[in-house]
Amino acid sequence: MNSIALSEIRKSFPALQRTHNDHPVAYFDGPGGTQVPHAVVTAMTDYLFQHNANTHWSYPSSEETDAIVSAARQALADFLNATPNEIVFGANMTTLTFHLARALGRNYGPGDEIVLTELDHHANIAPWRALEKERGVTIRMARMIPETGLLDWADFEEQLSERTRLIAIGAASNALGTITDIGRAAKMAHAAGAQIFVDAVHYAPHQLVDVRAWDCDFLSCSAYKFYGPHIGVLYGRHELLNAIDFPKLIPASNAAPELAETGTQNHEGMAGAAAAVDFLASLGSGETRRSWLQAAFAELHQRSVILVRQLWDGLSASDGVQLYGPAPAAPRTPTVAFTLRGVPSREVAVRLAKEGIFVSHGDFYATTVVERLGQTADGIVRAGCACYTTSEEVERLVEGVRRISSYSTLRYDGNQSQTKELERTNMKATWHGTTIAESDDTVVVEGNHYFPADSIRREYFRESEEHTHCPWKGEASYYDIAIDGAVNEGAAWYYPEPKEGAANIKGRVAFWKGVEVR
Repeated sequence: MNSIALSEIRKSFPALQRTHNDHPVAYFDGPGGTQVPHAVVTAMTDYLFQHNANTHWSYPSSEETDAIVSAARQALADFLNATPNEIVFGANMTTLTFHLARALGRNYGPGDEIVLTELDHHANIAPWRALEKERGVTIRMARMIPETGLLDWADFEEQLSERTRLIAIGAASNALGTITDIGRAAKMAHAAGAQIFVDAVHYAPHQLVDVRAWDCDFLSCSAYKFYGPHIGVLYGRHELLNAIDFPKLIPASNAAPELAETGTQNHEGMAGAAAAVDFLASLGSGETRRSWLQAAFAELHQRSVILVRQLWDGLSASDGVQLYGPAPAAPRTPTVAFTLRGVPSREVAVRLAKEGIFVSHGDFYATTVVERLGQTADGIVRAGCACYTTSEEVERLVEGVRRISSYSTLRYDGNQSQTKELERTNMKATWHGTTIAESDDTVVVEGNHYFPADSIRREYFRESEEHTHCPWKGEASYYDIAIDGAVNEGAAWYYPEPKEGAANIKGRVAFWKGVEVR
């Protein structure tokens, strides 16, 4: 193993020089798209500046384009352990999956069944669900286990029958980091007489795909998740690709893989995708590109195991943090999902971003996962490690969450009694009033509290069947109030009619969870 030092890897990524609010940026948004090394950009600009042409014509730049396309197919074939005539390029994984689904669906009809899982990204759900309307197929959904973030294999097996035509399954959850045993799923699919399609978008950046070992029929991934440009890749067994009736133009090739590609392709994207594979291979050593990739991924996996353990342990020790998905000891990617009690996920991301820590929030198009976790209102926070992530960056993230947490778990302490004028500002909201009780982690105030109309605090007030006393925007708050020395969990504040441009709160209330007190 070449075992290139992390400092050398980081030199390859110009984006790592960025600062925000005088903080060096720590990118934990890799699950949504990684940063790009010099080599990828160089390959793309070299193609556009030196070789830009359409394919299959008899002049140098066209012939050079043909060679670049062929080299890209070979690079991605090495990346997936396939052959070049099994590699299809397209705009992105979603587009390719819709394309494949419609083509396969031409041979599906009423009575045929497709098995999906709750763990999957919507790009591996919507294309197949479309066949319900278009072809009358039946969709069966295998459950996830919310407590562990794992696939419920018993339920998965129950969804299979002699009517199953296809299993569409993710190799790794982009929301939780769960790794699913694709070899096991493929055996079950083939035993039922079905084909298997694998979404490897989130898996491919972290563990080396092997379509032969998995025995899968189709697989998709996206180069921008493994340090490349925005281009999608579809693998299909050569004999299967050739047999599929893909929608195509009559003059276009009738042979795989070109028969599955529509129109002029993104040649510079292909060049960049190949360069991304070569970049990853350069981190290893061996006699072939595949062996270099195997060595590189083995080393990167060991590094990621350490980082995800540090991140998981640090967050789990932070007050108010709820972690989701499998524990570090389970097969998983270095992607961690969490929420912070009393603080909307968007605000966690906003607050961390001010410190130069970039995390994402929401459902990440894994809508069913977030629904099963009961987090549809605010979504979850997602932090993912990449080949350039450092232990110091992980510590910055953990400390940033702890700072937010320290301001989001305030409790009323009836033993403290003092009077103090209060005027504190946070996130565009200003409070004016008299403090009637305060301790290290508690502030209780009475007086008037004004929220500007454009305040981010608006996110905290949500409609509720139980609490509908708030006339401000017709919404209510679930957060705690303290009256006469007692904390009433889940009680709602009562609001008078709001002033123009502000909400005016009167009475004795505790600071609510999620507000920074300074």
